[in-house]
Amino acid sequence: MGLIKSNIYKWHRSFSLIIAIPVLLWAASGFMHPLMTNIRPKIATQGLTPFPIDSSRIRMPLQAALRLHHLDSISNFRLVHIDTNWFYQVLPANHHSSTPVPVYLSCLNGNALPAGDWLYAQYLARQFLEGAATPPAIKPSAHDCCGAATDCVLNPVKGAKVANVSLLREYDLEYKSINKLLPVYRVSFNRPDGIRIYVETTRDRFAFAMDDRRFIFDRIFTLVHTWAWLDFLGKGKLVVEFVLVAMAFLTTLMGIYIFFTTKSKKARGNERVKARRNHRFSAIIIALFTLMFTFSGAFHALSKFSDDTRDRFFVSPSFAPADLNFNFTQLQEDVGDPIIDIRIVSMYGHNYWQVTTQPSGGHLSGSRQPSSIMSGPATHSRDLMKDPQVIASPVTYISTDSPHSILPQGERIYAGFLAGAFSGQPEKDIQASVPILRFSSEYNFADKRLPVWKISYTTHDNERYYVETSTGRLSKRVTDRSLTEEYSFAFLHKHEFMGWGGKSVKDFSTMFWALAQVVMVVFGLILYFKYRS
Repeated sequence: MGLIKSNIYKWHRSFSLIIAIPVLLWAASGFMHPLMTNIRPKIATQGLTPFPIDSSRIRMPLQAALRLHHLDSISNFRLVHIDTNWFYQVLPANHHSSTPVPVYLSCLNGNALPAGDWLYAQYLARQFLEGAATPPAIKPSAHDCCGAATDCVLNPVKGAKVANVSLLREYDLEYKSINKLLPVYRVSFNRPDGIRIYVETTRDRFAFAMDDRRFIFDRIFTLVHTWAWLDFLGKGKLVVEFVLVAMAFLTTLMGIYIFFTTKSKKARGNERVKARRNHRFSAIIIALFTLMFTFSGAFHALSKFSDDTRDRFFVSPSFAPADLNFNFTQLQEDVGDPIIDIRIVSMYGHNYWQVTTQPSGGHLSGSRQPSSIMSGPATHSRDLMKDPQVIASPVTYISTDSPHSILPQGERIYAGFLAGAFSGQPEKDIQASVPILRFSSEYNFADKRLPVWKISYTTHDNERYYVETSTGRLSKRVTDRSLTEEYSFAFLHKHEFMGWGGKSVKDFSTMFWALAQVVMVVFGLILYFKYRS
């Protein structure tokens, strides 16, 4: 027994030396991470309030505009405005890509807006940065609406100039996979802080903001905490991380064993014994959180061996102009309330107009009841990290074949259709369908998309599909097994168990115990090198 205890002591000391620097780097950068979330660039809003579509600006029928530009197949469309100029934002059908670049056709005369998506990205980014535009005032119709829209974007009356605009189809050093949304535009502004706003034009969605100061912190964190300098190893980097974190976990267990199976000598003026006692008692206090950090870190590294494939799941049907007998006036009569968004969807062999209307003070108004009160464009002018919820708009599904034919519970049915397309399971196997308007422990801030629907099944380890009906995309798939790792990382690594006190309390807990790891390692190294004889 004495030999085993002696060996454990030697292994504890040897392992401690091996993992000292990695743990020091992880703990120091972990201490820095909550600071990064509080030095984010200041922007005016993360969400834009959608305006009602101005029916007086719709003079060119959608079908005629498509034929004018020989667009014989599209995957979807909607109406957007740049100032007072309204356009059909058309997604051409592209079977080789889930995200073709939209084209912009004037609702007045059908003319194509040159570099329309490039211009619209700048229009959106400026509103996120400087404040949402006021509702467009009614002005006389411009003879050249494309020229007016271009001039509005390129020659703003106030605010910083745009320095650069680029389309990202893949994640990069600055815009990482944690942001989840692709493709996006990076719009850089000519300001001293070098701020960049990332926007998703097909949803008028804010994706991310970065300035020069935050980039420095972010780069340090990437190198020191996630070890980007080992990316050339591919998944071999995960092996290195797992081995080192597992060693740290075992080292902590051995330290706990030594503490409870040996007695501490009294110092009696002996500096060496005093230093060991200090290390011994400080380490045992910190040990619980060391186990929490290392266990969850190792578990997280293991989970990364499975690729995140959610971006591969989407529904992108094709529609011919003949399928698009678009009559805005009729649709407005059908729903009653002001329309803020229109798309077309296909499910179970039928096509429907997906019509989103403006909420009326939280209640529905108009002569007809929308089929679902959920999932249209979200209003969230607050900081989603601090106030993780949105207010969704009513959505109505109207058959394209039968005028005035509203599909009851259309949002719920379409969400189930999407989940079935992604899971391969029949509609009858759906256990529950629930609209999600806020982030939670299961569907959290890292998942980005709101609002979504949660479709639950009892099969395949109680799998749940979170689907975004406004884009036809899978946002997340979870099972009881996959949630084990997510909860481990959230509660043990990011201290979500302190979430009851709000973000500040949780951040304080994370930083305090990360700093404690730094102190423990530093004291341990001083003890070793000063008294290693």
